[in-house]
Amino acid sequence: MPHATQPVEQQDITTTELDSALRGGPFHVALRAAIAARGLPLQRVQHHLTRHGVKVGVTSLSYWQQGARRPQRPESLRAVRALEEILQLPEESLIRLLGDADERHPTGSRAAARSYRSLVAASGVLEQLLDDLGIPLDGGLHMLGHHERVDIGPRRELLGRDSHHIVRAHRDGVDRFVAVHHGDPGCLPDRMAVHALENCRTGRVRRHQDTGVLVAELHFDTRLRAGDTHLFRYAVEDGTADACGEYVRGFGPAGGQYALQIRFHEHTLPVRCHRFTQHSAAAPRSGRQELPLTAHHSVHFVEPRVRSGILGIDWDWE
Repeated sequence: MPHATQPVEQQDITTTELDSALRGGPFHVALRAAIAARGLPLQRVQHHLTRHGVKVGVTSLSYWQQGARRPQRPESLRAVRALEEILQLPEESLIRLLGDADERHPTGSRAAARSYRSLVAASGVLEQLLDDLGIPLDGGLHMLGHHERVDIGPRRELLGRDSHHIVRAHRDGVDRFVAVHHGDPGCLPDRMAVHALENCRTGRVRRHQDTGVLVAELHFDTRLRAGDTHLFRYAVEDGTADACGEYVRGFGPAGGQYALQIRFHEHTLPVRCHRFTQHSAAAPRSGRQELPLTAHHSVHFVEPRVRSGILGIDWDWE
């Protein structure tokens, strides 16, 4: 089947963008440029992958090229190598961009800052834990509002967090939410706990020791129909790691309002705090804005409508 052609000038632009992205990355930009340069819709890319004996969903491909997720599992890496052939790219050109991005985007010496490698590892573990629970990545819920409070203790540790969600079902039969907690380096997942506080109850819980990832089912008392809304609240008890220097929250599809509050112990206060955004875990942080510490020893921001990517607050202890 012939592919749609692009005007000559447009071809020149996309080819130039592709060459630049393959040289410097990051991976999602290079992948997006390669797909655009070949003029292939994601459904066709998926079809070609199937012919190569690799199964990858259109949603995963979309997340990869948006930077919302990165290939990590063996099957996903096989897909990347197949994509190099399908998209007529030099061998290893995409795979090498999945290497150690810590060197390309250093995060400095901030306390307990998570490296890119650790975030990618946690993403792969999350997929495994969800597979173990038999839960799809798309939980059938759209976020209308998420208000989150994080408490930092007297040892500068992340004591825990309290999350209040407002969601709407976009398909029939949704009866649960999957809570995910990624502890700081050195945390002890076996000592973490999840507490259902309002309009939900705790179900199965899975933990991964090496990455500090905890996954917990929160069951609703009713099955939601498409269009139904639900409010619920839960908390994660942590306090098992050393000094914490940031808190981040990743988002896939665009959603509603997100509010993040960091509350510090009155005897252990930071010297400065900033909010920031990232297009993906591999991208540099941008949109930095200093946040004033209130008389109640807290800082916060409100994002009226979140986009795919990462939002967070970091702080300096000295």
